[in-house]
Amino acid sequence: MRARFILTKLVGALSTLAFVVAFNFFLFRVVNENTVESMFRGRNLSPSQIARLKRQFNLDGSKWEQFTAYVGQLLHGNLGLSMKDFRPVTTVVGEALWPTVLLVGTSTLLAMTGIFFGFRAGWRRRSGYDVGVTTFSMFTYSMPDAWLSMVFLGLFASGLGLFPTGGLEDSGSNAAGLAKLLDQAHHMALPALVLAIAYIGEYTIVARSAMIDTLREDYLQLARAKGLRDSEVRSKHAQPNAMLPVVSLSALNFGFVLSGAIAVETIFSWPGLGQLTRNAATGPDFPVLQGLFLLFSASLIFANLIADLMYGRIDPRVGGR
Repeated sequence: MRARFILTKLVGALSTLAFVVAFNFFLFRVVNENTVESMFRGRNLSPSQIARLKRQFNLDGSKWEQFTAYVGQLLHGNLGLSMKDFRPVTTVVGEALWPTVLLVGTSTLLAMTGIFFGFRAGWRRRSGYDVGVTTFSMFTYSMPDAWLSMVFLGLFASGLGLFPTGGLEDSGSNAAGLAKLLDQAHHMALPALVLAIAYIGEYTIVARSAMIDTLREDYLQLARAKGLRDSEVRSKHAQPNAMLPVVSLSALNFGFVLSGAIAVETIFSWPGLGQLTRNAATGPDFPVLQGLFLLFSASLIFANLIADLMYGRIDPRVGGR
């Protein structure tokens, strides 16, 4: 992969991130000019108290002064203070980050098993296996994650009592080590399964379509003419080329999984970024919302950057090799 290709992608990602930082700042400043009054409404604050809070939250200067101060804080890893409990936003977001990483990471790995099923279905096109996998994929792809969450919660948690109704672990639990890990896995099973089911169908459908398109290429016929077995043709030639659209889908789906996690975490009372977003929006806690918006946007930019670099690695024509 040529250095120029990597440099171009890095510059593009940093430029997008700079735009997101500016947009993130002005969005929340323009939406509500009276941020302090909105957050602390009903408390009968005096003008001096309002002025002190504005200084504390860096809202007392001009928009340009506020923006330069905001960028300076970002460069030092400071996202400001939460208006709800006056703790650093980095601390508030950091506490909710690991549960979401655990949930989204597990569900994404489960959903990506659809790539295997899709490749196999495309390779065995029009077989009984293909029909069964495609039907199941279309069925799961059409189900909203919020609706599926309520069904699973009502059936397997409230109804049958097989799983907890919410939370990261049992209330008041003092478990440690393996016992704590198993407890968290038990609580995570339903929300992770919901997110996985909601997206496994899309991975399967895209992988199947990519494999079918690849089977029409002449180089596969040439590989067979050279005497390669079907398993070698599939693993060495068909699957690597069929991975290109799947890599792009993985980056795009990352944003949808994050947005789906907001609804799923709220329904299952999972203490992650999704539930934090909901709680901050009801405040409204604008510094926390700003921090979450920036985190989500930066994550998407990073995911797309990784996808672009992987794309260039898989396809030499893109990477300029």
